[in-house]
Amino acid sequence: MKLTRSFNRSLWAFHFNSGSCNGCEIEIVAAITPRYDPERFGIKLVGTPRHADVLVITGPVVKKMKDRLLRVYAQMPEPKVVMCVGTCGISGGVFYDSYNLEGPVDEVIPVDVYVPGCPPRPEAIIHGVVKALEKLERIQGGGR
Repeated sequence: MKLTRSFNRSLWAFHFNSGSCNGCEIEIVAAITPRYDPERFGIKLVGTPRHADVLVITGPVVKKMKDRLLRVYAQMPEPKVVMCVGTCGISGGVFYDSYNLEGPVDEVIPVDVYVPGCPPRPEAIIHGVVKALEKLERIQGGGR
């Protein structure tokens, strides 16, 4: 059974760390502070993927996290958008040749929005989430 969620300019995001160095996590925490005020866009972090519209992933996918990432992705209701934050998640970054790496995020699940940087600035993360909101609105409107 596929769950669906309609929204009116409100975006709920679930953060998933798939094996990063925590630099991107620090920037995500900075991005949700009152200084940047992402709630003006309706952006809210939620504690479960079952309520999320956007899956925010940081870090490359390591072997132990691949199954967990696939499970979290499957739990999200449709329509959903995946946002990859940071160079490590996009290309593997400094961990590219690691023995423990399954690969970049887009080799495991489809990615809709990329936010490059090591680590990306909070403004770039918020911009990526706004792009995810635009993509969800296009999906809800019927076009891709």
